Amino acid sequence: MSRIALLTREGLSPAQTEVYNSINAGARGGVRGPFRVLLHSPDLARRVEQLGVYVRFQCKVPERLRELAIVTVAAHWRAAYEWYAHAPLAQKQGITETALAAIAQGETPDFSEAGDRITHAYVAHLLKAGRVSDAVYGEAKALLGEDGIVDLTGLVGYYTLLALQLNAFQVPVPDDAETPWPVAE
Repeated sequence: MSRIALLTREGLSPAQTEVYNSINAGARGGVRGPFRVLLHSPDLARRVEQLGVYVRFQCKVPERLRELAIVTVAAHWRAAYEWYAHAPLAQKQGITETALAAIAQGETPDFSEAGDRITHAYVAHLLKAGRVSDAVYGEAKALLGEDGIVDLTGLVGYYTLLALQLNAFQVPVPDDAETPWPVAE
């Protein structure tokens, strides 16, 4: 059970309703997960959602690598809802169940694609140390370019923000969902 009310359309203030309607009509097509918490602060929710639309749907990082980065963030923070929402999307982009299982355990998968290996290494190092080595940075820059690596770093920060919201407020996954970790530990 969530530590905070997971807001729905009913009973929202005018400011919350405005943000709810904007999110609902936008690229996400609905208000779920962290946004049901963020609506408690409509100004924050609006800004987070605007950044999220760019990071998730428009940034320079290819979709496969975005989803790989997102599940790597989810695993680092053990964010069950984030994993629940994005592991299936990563699979649709070609990330294997074996790779996802390794990531969920905090291990480095044996990637066959160089882009997957480079992206995972960059994200994992950034999350573990708060920085990356010159070698890891150089590979990521060669793969994504300067604008892409800036976007990837922003994506890591954005999904970390969501993971912390999800974990702090113990946002549940659906009852029939399987995740590598419990919502509350």
